[in-house]
Amino acid sequence: MQKENRLLRTGILGCGPIAQFAHLEACQKARNATLYALCDAATDLLQEMTRRWKPERSYADYDAMLADPDLEAVIVATSDAFHESATRRAIEAGKHVLVEKPLGTSLAGCAELLTLAEQKGVRVQVGHMKRFDPGIAYARKFIEEEMGELMALKAWYGDSTHRYTVTDNVQPLPIRSDRAIRPAQDEKADRSRYFMLAHGSHLLDTAAFLGGPIGSVKARLVTRFGAYCWFVHTEMVSGAVGHLDLTIPVRGDWHEGFQIYGEKGSIIGKTYNPWYFRGSDVECFSETDATYRRVLGADAHFYRLQLESFADAVIRNIPQKGTTLAEGREIVKGMLAIRQSVLTGRTVYLDTITEGEL
Repeated sequence: MQKENRLLRTGILGCGPIAQFAHLEACQKARNATLYALCDAATDLLQEMTRRWKPERSYADYDAMLADPDLEAVIVATSDAFHESATRRAIEAGKHVLVEKPLGTSLAGCAELLTLAEQKGVRVQVGHMKRFDPGIAYARKFIEEEMGELMALKAWYGDSTHRYTVTDNVQPLPIRSDRAIRPAQDEKADRSRYFMLAHGSHLLDTAAFLGGPIGSVKARLVTRFGAYCWFVHTEMVSGAVGHLDLTIPVRGDWHEGFQIYGEKGSIIGKTYNPWYFRGSDVECFSETDATYRRVLGADAHFYRLQLESFADAVIRNIPQKGTTLAEGREIVKGMLAIRQSVLTGRTVYLDTITEGEL
């Protein structure tokens, strides 16, 4: 892909699997961004990734990278536990940030980031890359331009028992290091927390992207034979109703999609394992001319498209298409509300959630 003249000089914090699978290639292929710097405390991994991807500079110390005056933006590609602190330090240094989802695990921490970013005048985008799935983006456009009033939304997300068989075949084997900095506690030890952060955040963001802000949730969690199933009744701020199904893992293929009913049409979508880089199959039915419409969505490198949109927002000062800081905070609030509803059996209104930590 041909590069533009003005490129966002981007540094990646973390050379682990998500950087290797997604962000390094996104920087290489993006039309308006370049891999300016890499940073990782594991010097053996940093040296290997520097050799392979050839950034202009590499750093074993994050503060040293942030002090580089030529660095414009940081992609935070670390473990969830480090998202908030790494994003905060980048904002304080005056750098724009694309942080992997979820934005954080503390509602107070997310609110602090929002205030700080406004003070520093920097862009922060949360890496909910599914917004850049061309099928999902087409569904959003149809909702905004043709569907009229929204009545109901159903969305589901089921990781598969065979997920790693698939991903081991389509992804390169990640290079790891014994020197990598890891969270104090095993992030996968509490499976319900891990599944909600890793997968539930995607489901909530897609529901909000297509259905509008979520006003309340009433949730149930069932755990059997090592699987976790959340059924969540939602009411959108608009008054539309919704049902979210997060089931990890399903016995079968990757199971993700959505169905939407509106005043002047309806939508049904099937979303694939993201590592296929295949756009969702989405059919939009228009009541106006009784016709189904379907987008091909051949360009579905979600991570590259996400970075290009982020770079456009920074370089050209255009509105963000990706998940904003405020929206990322609402996703954290939604996960907290689901947990509270599971514990109490009651409907929880998101505007009553003012603190909490996942």
